Amino acid sequence: MKKLILFLSILLMPLNVFAYSDYIYRGGNTLGIEIECDGVLIVGFYQIDGKYNKGNPKLKVGDYIKKINDVEVYSLSELSKEIEKHTTDGSVEITYKRGKDEKRTTLELINENGIYKTGLYVKDSITGIGTLTYIDPGTLIYGALGHEVIEGNSSKIVEIKSGSIFRNSITSIDKSEIGHAGSKNAKYFYNTIYGSIYKNTNHGIFGKYAYNINDMELVKVGDKDNIKVGKAYIYTVLDGEKVEEFEINITNINETSDTKNITFEITDEKLIKKTGGVVQGMSGSPIMQNDMIVGVVTHVIVDNPLTGYGLFITKMLEEGEN
Repeated sequence: MKKLILFLSILLMPLNVFAYSDYIYRGGNTLGIEIECDGVLIVGFYQIDGKYNKGNPKLKVGDYIKKINDVEVYSLSELSKEIEKHTTDGSVEITYKRGKDEKRTTLELINENGIYKTGLYVKDSITGIGTLTYIDPGTLIYGALGHEVIEGNSSKIVEIKSGSIFRNSITSIDKSEIGHAGSKNAKYFYNTIYGSIYKNTNHGIFGKYAYNINDMELVKVGDKDNIKVGKAYIYTVLDGEKVEEFEINITNINETSDTKNITFEITDEKLIKKTGGVVQGMSGSPIMQNDMIVGVVTHVIVDNPLTGYGLFITKMLEEGEN
């Protein structure tokens, strides 16, 4: 009977039905995050002969270099290898992506004291820390962060070629202050891979979890109608890899916002003493209320770091299933 009901629901409401489970594994675990960019990302420019961007003024921070002379490049080593082949030519043809558009241009190679320079600062990967939010027991799809991964210099969302989440351990915390968001600091264990990353969106990063889940706790999913103003809890790591529970107070619920559905204030004295409020690396921490997972911590309000924003967990789950 249950299979029949699900089948009929899909026929009647194909755009609104999602396959996530009613119970999911609650996260709170600290994660290392590494994303390989879909191309080589331009993050800045340096001066050659006293001028910036001398090689080609058309290129901008946030552009992705996709090809050198029609040869695809995905890493710094591939980029360097192809450029070195053409130093005697004095220039290379570049195919680059800006937003959804692909463009072509010529990049001059400047010989300065026998060294050929491009004037470009580039990177091919992004590494950081965050918090695991959930794992769906039926699909092993996980969600983390609750917001997109942004490249700091360009302020652009990072386009993913591939990526992984892996073990890390919190070593210290730089406290938040008014006007300044603090951060978690961590030791990375790159060889202990927890899973892949296949999607980076404004509702989080998503992929397949491939590590031990035996000690994780199944909790019921709560929708927006289950969330109330008042006491709730977040789960996060402040020291090592121990997930702890901390009290917060939900002060506002906004059903119309795409990303800032829950406003909360931290009331837990231990958390306040340790962090000064919400800190970077706390993004992805699950929000629990009345024994249900209802949301995820996403942003700190810098003018008052004791307060922050959260996303409805159902939005994150829907994104993970798309």
